[in-house]
Amino acid sequence: MSDYADVRFLTVAEVAELARVSKMTVYRMVHAGELPAIRFGRSYRVPESAVTQLLQRPISDVG
Repeated sequence: MSDYADVRFLTVAEVAELARVSKMTVYRMVHAGELPAIRFGRSYRVPESAVTQLLQRPISDVG
C-alpha cells in the first residue's frame, strides 16, 4: 500500500469536471481500460497523474 502514499486521487465527478465531459464518459473510459482507477466500495478514484496525462494527449491520439 505504500506505493500510493504520495498519489492524489480524484473522484469521477472531479475528473469529469476537469476534462469537461460527463461522468458517464469517465465511467466508460475506466471500464474500457483507457483510464486507470481504483475501486473503493461502490465508487472509483482516479490517480491525478492519469488525468494529467489524459488531458495532455494530442487530440489525434484520443479514440
